[in-house]
Amino acid sequence: MTHDYLNPSLGPDRRTEDLLSRMTLHEKAGLLFHPSTSGPDDNLIPSEALVQAESDIAGGMISHFNVFNGRTAAEIADWHNTLQQLANETRLRIPVTLSSDPRHGFHSTPFTGQSLGSVSRWPETTGIAAIGTPESAREFGDAVRREFLAMGIRVYLGPMADIYSDPRWSRGHGTFGEDPRLASVLTAAFIKGLRGTETLSAASVAAVVKHFPGAGPQKDGNDAHDPRFREQVYPGGQQQLHLQPFEAAFDAGVTQLMTYYGMPVGTEWEEVGFAFNGPVVRDLLRNHYRYDGIVVSDWNLIESVKIAGITFGPNGWGLEHLAPIERLRIALDVGVDQFGGDRCPELIVELVENGSISEARIDQSARRLLHEKFQLGLFENRTVDVGLAETVCGSPETIRRGVAAQRGALTLLTNTQTDDGVHTLPVRAGASVYSEGIDWSGVEHDLVLVNSPSTADFNLVRLDAPFEPDEDSLGGWFHSGSLEFAAPTVEHLRELSSAAPTIVVVYMERPPILTPLLPLAAAVVADFGASDQVVVDAVTSHAGFAGRLPFDLPSSTAAVLASREDVPFDTAVPLFTFGTGLTSQDSLTIPAGSSPRATD
Repeated sequence: MTHDYLNPSLGPDRRTEDLLSRMTLHEKAGLLFHPSTSGPDDNLIPSEALVQAESDIAGGMISHFNVFNGRTAAEIADWHNTLQQLANETRLRIPVTLSSDPRHGFHSTPFTGQSLGSVSRWPETTGIAAIGTPESAREFGDAVRREFLAMGIRVYLGPMADIYSDPRWSRGHGTFGEDPRLASVLTAAFIKGLRGTETLSAASVAAVVKHFPGAGPQKDGNDAHDPRFREQVYPGGQQQLHLQPFEAAFDAGVTQLMTYYGMPVGTEWEEVGFAFNGPVVRDLLRNHYRYDGIVVSDWNLIESVKIAGITFGPNGWGLEHLAPIERLRIALDVGVDQFGGDRCPELIVELVENGSISEARIDQSARRLLHEKFQLGLFENRTVDVGLAETVCGSPETIRRGVAAQRGALTLLTNTQTDDGVHTLPVRAGASVYSEGIDWSGVEHDLVLVNSPSTADFNLVRLDAPFEPDEDSLGGWFHSGSLEFAAPTVEHLRELSSAAPTIVVVYMERPPILTPLLPLAAAVVADFGASDQVVVDAVTSHAGFAGRLPFDLPSSTAAVLASREDVPFDTAVPLFTFGTGLTSQDSLTIPAGSSPRATD
């Protein structure tokens, strides 16, 4: 006999109700967890990964996983198929939903997303904001969709709809920048590109918009992944402003939201992490916005795991004193459906059996999660073609689109003129160039490379935005602290500039203070994630630059310290303002900025 839930001719609603009616409490509980699966790689014996997956799927009835690591698209596709085979051997044959953090950028950490060399490479999300059009965001989402689908990844843990309101924040590079209006437009466009169709379908990747209600206002710009930095603050009273991109996501039909770790202090909200926060999840998200989609917590609020050799979690800020089962109960009570990183379905069973949570409440979350599996066509598309994954991922056309985005995001900030009126950029063919921070192997160019600045017509230097090294807890993975370049770096640039005109390209992981660099640099380029080839092409090309700053660049540390964490464009007298960007034919004179103000 064919069960209704296995009949593709029936709609998602009927199939969901039929499957839910057949599930045991234990099977329902497994749906509410979304741990990571590492898959086999150089650091994990394949049998260990397989044993964990068998335990999760056959024992825990878990069917949502965040794929971690993976060296190639084919390897991820093959691991996806392995997980689906395990799921197909369970009683109800509920397929796995595989998710991933961002894979397409240049910034990579085990906590927020790992770059994958076999997919197309795009600038970081701030780079999409530097291009600044909804078409660019939608195209990026479409490229992610096509390549994720080929690997079997059906959920994208993003985009970040957070506003980059504090320049010190270590995760701002994953946002669409500082302007709430632009962030709203680009968030909606990216969701639509990722979905591909009007509503979720077998051709879609579901977006998990994060981090509700906005993670940008972290105290002193430190990130709440770290137990030392739990507090989120609103000295400017701008909670409503940070909700604007999420409102755009609702209008765009987003089906999943992720809460953040942060614990708001000094507001009318409870001083507990957002996943446990009744005024935020229950009252604001569920009741005020009438959001009935999936709410997933950020990772490891209930349990701890080892990531990159570091003990991570439990991250239940404000409720650290409670037992795991109590934190779980509170999150369910306020409206969370699924727990990222954790794998403890037995606690759900215990909560129901002891009367703390009703099975009807578990059904509510299970229903949402099952419905999305049916919308995504997972029951009919259980495996992927590994060979096709190799062909689709990193295809010439998708690579071309990613390179075009890298190039389009590059933003020219200064371009001085020589005494005879010639601009520094573009660098002429045949010029002798001394460089630092560039790997020339494989880079096509028409320059003459020299080993000393004393024999160069130009120096070309790539720098990372500054940060203060911090190896405590998770500090080594989250770049925060001062935005000033170290004195030895400035002095070295001074020496270079005294030998030859020096072109400085700065990777804008965070908005650096460029004030001491400007007198030393013949040209300054803001980079949001670009290959060496793209950078070299840009500085030698007459095509010009097109990028515009997606945030203000502060002029001093004093201005940053005096600014309010929740208020965009709040640093006094910024050195460069939102929207600044020159072409190769523009001179050093910077046009008046156009920074929108939060209080306008």
